[in-house]
Amino acid sequence: MITKLSVNINKIATLRNSRGHNNPNVVKTAMDCELFGADGITVHPRPDERHITYKDVYDLKKVLTSEFNIEGNPIEDKFVQLVLDNKPAQVTLVPDAMNQLTSNHGWDIIKNANLLSSFVCLFKKHNIRVSIFVDPIEEQIQAAKDIQTDRIELYTEQYAKDYLVDPAKAIAQYKSCALAADRLGIGINAGHDLDLHNLAFLKKEIPSLLEVSIGHALIADAIYLGLENTIQLYKRQLSTL
Repeated sequence: MITKLSVNINKIATLRNSRGHNNPNVVKTAMDCELFGADGITVHPRPDERHITYKDVYDLKKVLTSEFNIEGNPIEDKFVQLVLDNKPAQVTLVPDAMNQLTSNHGWDIIKNANLLSSFVCLFKKHNIRVSIFVDPIEEQIQAAKDIQTDRIELYTEQYAKDYLVDPAKAIAQYKSCALAADRLGIGINAGHDLDLHNLAFLKKEIPSLLEVSIGHALIADAIYLGLENTIQLYKRQLSTL
């Protein structure tokens, strides 16, 4: 199973916005990521547009040739319209609060089944693949199946923390959830705090992993290693069996 690497370019936008100009150029960086081997580009525009702006999304849609993944909370009407206007390959639904620094938990799909089901139906009607950001809890995987989402994205912050102490223990619950998703016919994505140290083990233990979305660590590594080299190093981790 080939696991695709989607590069989250939010941090590029954060750096650009810190000076109020267009350096670094978000669109050019995204195109370079594709040129250097990325299988997709991920953006997570937030209501305050503190990194990726809504204009960025429209500009990126015009030029990207790889899979475009837009992340965000569908309770924001503006976000829903942005997705419908740009029709990315995939929308990832994330339960972010208005001023949240970064994603720090998955959906309680059981509790929010009616809400999420309506958005899954809406986006799929427009031929947009839907992924839902979830914690590694098996009951949530069944709930994801019940609302007919295409994929789940396993929130891997806890895995990344525990990997430093005990890799086998760190992966156990994620592996159980992945096996449940496989049985139910749900695609599996993963993201958050994945890096060059923990990525190969995740892929080895979850061979059916379809996609990882990586931003912060990859962009930080690129400062030292160069963007092209860094993307190739991450792709190499995903090809290690």
